[in-house]
Amino acid sequence: MTVKIRLARLGCKHRPFYRVVVADEKSRRDGKQIEVLGFYDPLQGKEDADRVSLKFDRIKYWLSVGAQPTDTVESMLFRAGLIPPKPMVVVGSKNGQKSTSQHVSPITGEILN
Repeated sequence: MTVKIRLARLGCKHRPFYRVVVADEKSRRDGKQIEVLGFYDPLQGKEDADRVSLKFDRIKYWLSVGAQPTDTVESMLFRAGLIPPKPMVVVGSKNGQKSTSQHVSPITGEILN
């Protein structure tokens, strides 16, 4: 059984509201969930404190036992400072020279080995 941290949609038509939930990968988007970890209201202002609310201790627990966040939830957790960014890969350059793949730190821009 694979467990995902994902969004479940609530609200009415043209007025979305999402819960951040832990659910089995095979369950439907709005189906059975294991635990509610917070909420996300996309219609609030970007600097509004009520836009996102997360239970940090429970999210850390679920990540520690192997729950996988979806891409959207992963970006929310990165902005909240709970997870590090994904490493970026540089494949080539614009001037046409071929180079080997190199891993680059997204924060500092340094080449990682």
